[in-house]
Amino acid sequence: MDICIRLAKQSDYELLLPLFKQIHEVHVFVRPDLYKENATPVEQPFFEKQLMDDSQHIFVAMINKQIVGVVVTKKEEVIENTFVKARSVLFIKSLCVADTHRKNGIGKKLMTYVFDFGKSLKVDSIELGVSEQNSSAIDFYHSIGMKTKSRKMEIILE
Repeated sequence: MDICIRLAKQSDYELLLPLFKQIHEVHVFVRPDLYKENATPVEQPFFEKQLMDDSQHIFVAMINKQIVGVVVTKKEEVIENTFVKARSVLFIKSLCVADTHRKNGIGKKLMTYVFDFGKSLKVDSIELGVSEQNSSAIDFYHSIGMKTKSRKMEIILE
């Protein structure tokens, strides 16, 4: 199976919608108090704006001209101040592999591509957020060498 990674383009929007919906449904399931059900969680103008933003990059994984995965990244600069050093970070905003193509190395190939891309940008780190309840994602990220940096905690006031 030959997996090709490339930059997303405007014409990919309709083909990416099922993947954006798939990941959004996971968020809704895990945290219905935060995420709204939405058949179109990423609207076309927002997608096109991301493509035009030099700090954001969307990469798609393809097998036989079919999009089977996507990763959305954004480069951000942390400004030095009295308590933190300046640094450059590539944030992974979203990663999704089609349900029908999971466990075939696509996620790993996408992440390896992003790691290499981050090196080419000369960022200091690549970071992402993941729900504590998404144990399969956490296991995947650990398997490719990522480590837990910090943990967000909350108390929901009713």
